[in-house]
Amino acid sequence: MGRNTRKRRTPLATKAIAASAALALGGGGLIWANFYASAHESDSAQNYTKAAGTQVATISCPDIGQKLTNVPDQARADVDGELANLDGQITEAYQRLATTRDAQARDASFVQNSILQPLKERRAVIIDRIKLETTRVGGTSPAGLETLAACTGSSAGQTNAGGGQNTGGNTASPAPSASASAGGGGGGQNGGGQQANNGGQAGNGPAAADFVDITTVQANVAAKPRRTASASTGSFTTRCGVNANKNHNTDNVIVAPGVTNGAHHLHDYVGNQKVNAFSSNDTFLQGGTSCQNKNDLSAYYWPVVRVQDGTQDFDQNADGGGKEGNVGRIAVPSQAQIKYVGSPTSKVVAMPQFLRIITGDAKAFVNGTANANAHWSCTGFENKVQLTDKYPICPRGSQMVRSFAFQSCWDGTNIDSANHRTHVAFADAGGNCQNGFKAIPQLTMRLVYNVPRPSIQNGVVKNAYAVDGFPEQLHKPITDHDDFIAVTTGGLANKIASCVNRGQRC
Repeated sequence: MGRNTRKRRTPLATKAIAASAALALGGGGLIWANFYASAHESDSAQNYTKAAGTQVATISCPDIGQKLTNVPDQARADVDGELANLDGQITEAYQRLATTRDAQARDASFVQNSILQPLKERRAVIIDRIKLETTRVGGTSPAGLETLAACTGSSAGQTNAGGGQNTGGNTASPAPSASASAGGGGGGQNGGGQQANNGGQAGNGPAAADFVDITTVQANVAAKPRRTASASTGSFTTRCGVNANKNHNTDNVIVAPGVTNGAHHLHDYVGNQKVNAFSSNDTFLQGGTSCQNKNDLSAYYWPVVRVQDGTQDFDQNADGGGKEGNVGRIAVPSQAQIKYVGSPTSKVVAMPQFLRIITGDAKAFVNGTANANAHWSCTGFENKVQLTDKYPICPRGSQMVRSFAFQSCWDGTNIDSANHRTHVAFADAGGNCQNGFKAIPQLTMRLVYNVPRPSIQNGVVKNAYAVDGFPEQLHKPITDHDDFIAVTTGGLANKIASCVNRGQRC
């Protein structure tokens, strides 16, 4: 299978984001720039004071990749490489945003003129190349793609979360937000001036407002769809470990094949042991597995969780790690439960070999919730409370839990799609696959962590934990996501479907 082998461009600003700590306030906060200050304000001291109250915390750019639903196969490798270049540009711009706070505070136009406008111009060049690579092999690029070049500066409280539009029938499984029902924790996204900083060891989150005491959240887990007589009620569990052998990298072979550090954050890998940016289907078949069932060569991978208690880890000075704001001690799950379950309304067909599925959205903080699928909870609360845009503060004796329920409907033809979304979909509220899609065994994953209990003191979170992510996403919990590539031997895919269809526990 052909792959793009170009590497990600070298960042313009490779210093750790923590370099901005020279502007630190008490509790790890930073003085942020007033992007919206009037250009005629000349008193620098006045501007600097105002800057502390209104911040440009991050950079929000339209997600070009989600618009590309019909890229010809011949152009996909090149287009994927260009999309990775766009991600690299945003990372570089964010690093410049994070390391020029003093200049921003003294010049109200600095962010626009020195960061956002050059970023727009560079993005326009890449967008033109994507259009050319698509059309030269007979494809048609989406209309108006060039209008998506411009990015905006956003405060930590400004997010598209809650406003996205679903595409391709890919509606995330329900897990209501805790924002409206939370009675404690860090407060709302715009609460009481607490967002004058973004917190976190690297200054890019998490903040106090990203946490909530789960005991104060009202029950919000919806009832499961009613089973019909045709339901497939079985389950198949595969035991693949918790990545105790520390198989990590910052690549993403699904989204950015052939691009080193294409994820810009660190992944845990279980199952297939030979997954990186340059892996192919042939590589997967030779990769070995951490699973007890040696016919399960599937790749299961997710962004690591880190504890931000002042400690560092092996990648403190590496791309995708400390250089991009992913800092702290990597937490190894105490449990990693991987299970395939059936459909409440029909039998399932076997997953096709090399099927790729991404669930959740690593860019959901700026993209909105169209593809978000984050589930955060605590042991003892999982059947009552699932959080999407908050990290839980669990009561003593309870452990933090991340869970994932993947898309369970497949178009019956494709193992991937140009935007890595439209070939699979979630079932509707009644549990049915729509648009001619077929039910497949639904992959579910449950990761349990014994992390220190966070606390909120004077608007600052202590003992914070956070999921790795793109630096401009500010380590928001809504950006949690999981990746999967189906690789089996010995007829295992058919055995999983048969077990589920017969109502067995395998």
